[in-house]
Amino acid sequence: MNSRSRIITEGVQRAPNRSMLRAVGFGDGDFQKPIVGIASAHSTITPCNMGIRPLAERAEAAIREAGGMPQTFGTITVSDGISMGTEGMKYSLVSREVIADSIETAVMAQSMDAVLTIGGCDKNMPGAMIGIARMNVPAIFVYGGTIKAGKYRGRDLNIVSVFEAVGSHSASKMDDEELRGIECNAIPGAGSCGGMYTANTMSSAIEAMGMSLPHSSTMAAVDPEKAESAAESGRVLVEAVKQQLLPRQIMTRKAFENAIAVVMATGGSTNAVLHLLAIAHAAEVPLSIDDFEEIRKRVPVLCDLKPSGKYLANDFHHVGGVPQVMKLLLNAGLLHGDCLTITGQTIAETLAHIPDAPPADQDIIHPIDKPIYAQGHLAILRGNLATEGAVAKITGVKSPKITGPARVFESEEETQAAILGGKINPGDVLVIRYEGPKGGPGMREMLAPTAAIIGAGLGDSVGLITDGRFSGGTYGLVVGHVAPEAAVGGTIALVEEGDSITIDATTLTLTLNVDDATLETRRAAWQPPAPRYTRGVLAKYAKLVSTASVGAVTD
Repeated sequence: MNSRSRIITEGVQRAPNRSMLRAVGFGDGDFQKPIVGIASAHSTITPCNMGIRPLAERAEAAIREAGGMPQTFGTITVSDGISMGTEGMKYSLVSREVIADSIETAVMAQSMDAVLTIGGCDKNMPGAMIGIARMNVPAIFVYGGTIKAGKYRGRDLNIVSVFEAVGSHSASKMDDEELRGIECNAIPGAGSCGGMYTANTMSSAIEAMGMSLPHSSTMAAVDPEKAESAAESGRVLVEAVKQQLLPRQIMTRKAFENAIAVVMATGGSTNAVLHLLAIAHAAEVPLSIDDFEEIRKRVPVLCDLKPSGKYLANDFHHVGGVPQVMKLLLNAGLLHGDCLTITGQTIAETLAHIPDAPPADQDIIHPIDKPIYAQGHLAILRGNLATEGAVAKITGVKSPKITGPARVFESEEETQAAILGGKINPGDVLVIRYEGPKGGPGMREMLAPTAAIIGAGLGDSVGLITDGRFSGGTYGLVVGHVAPEAAVGGTIALVEEGDSITIDATTLTLTLNVDDATLETRRAAWQPPAPRYTRGVLAKYAKLVSTASVGAVTD
């Protein structure tokens, strides 16, 4: 057993501590067992997390049977899907930090020997991993599981279907009955949003990093294999305690490169850039936004997954999932096979039994020599509008370049009203600013306006840039994470209505076509806005949070 819990369970002077533990179920023989925390994000707030309690119970039983003393505690979640497009969305990225802080607080305060974290919604995963990286006690992540497709009038639905339906309805392309039908049928039960959106992207990245079990990142929340995987995770974690296999032995620079490669190959969310930078920061692993661009250039997109593709994560699971993609990348020399995993095996050993080629009777995972795109989809754009960088999905768009007049909005709500009011024209470049980490605060996701653009039939004819974020469900010629953000005087704060802006995915540039002298005049006249919040968690966050280009970290 690690010495951490021994200090509170041995010696006469520790009798009061043992008395407290007896009250929660410890017997004489249990004080020499490792105390294994189970950080459960169970909640009925969101379908992403409402199936987690049974997983925690299975993990608890398995840990006990394996010789550990499980101690369950809770952490929070918020639903991006519910808060999207509202003031409440400002708390979403903040919740990542709250989750990390709460797990660190409970584990360290109670001298736990290890922790198993279980999460479902988008910020649960990076939040848990940030906490794990900080503490560096044996740990494993268990994903709550993905949702299955909703069904309506013979077609598959998911959460993005609803947002796009709102845009179509506002553009008079969909009647009330169909909108209601989609609303009522898109989300059939438990599980996280079904495409390769942020939740499934991050669960896949964590599996690729070696911090969760093979195949676990794409299992459906309601399938029996998900509960068995949770139990096996508990057993694996107890063995990791015995071997003192620590997260920072697993979460190396090479492991982060593996995670980025899998994100690129699977067509994952832009949010992976923000979250992996933050996790690396917590693990004290050197990783920069430019590393994503270097890996993008050499890793192809292999998977035809929503939002830009056809299939859902559960479909992906049934044709081999993340291990199959990793085997293709490993064989092509695009993955580090010598990285350790939480099971004690290397990546190469873990993948030894995985076929060298994906199944022939499917088109979800493409062969390495016939990729969907020859290079990755998450590009880092730079220019006078983003000197620290910005993030864009550059695949799946019909035109990789647009130059048009700026339509400037000071918030997401203003933008949404303009789109739904029919005030946006083909060729426009929408600018949504003061939505960054400090300015929002909280860096809201712009799924409501981007989905409304798609629903209105403008997805291929307008551009959009923001210092906020995008949902993993977003696609189109959109650029987020623009840094420096408007609230700290970034160039995006200086854009005026009608200015010419160029988004060029071929040259990876983001340019405000205004001469330097004019920009300097505007900069001299610019004044930072007053903070939108002066008390509470959002005010604290705004004071602490870093730029998006280093992960919007708070420590």
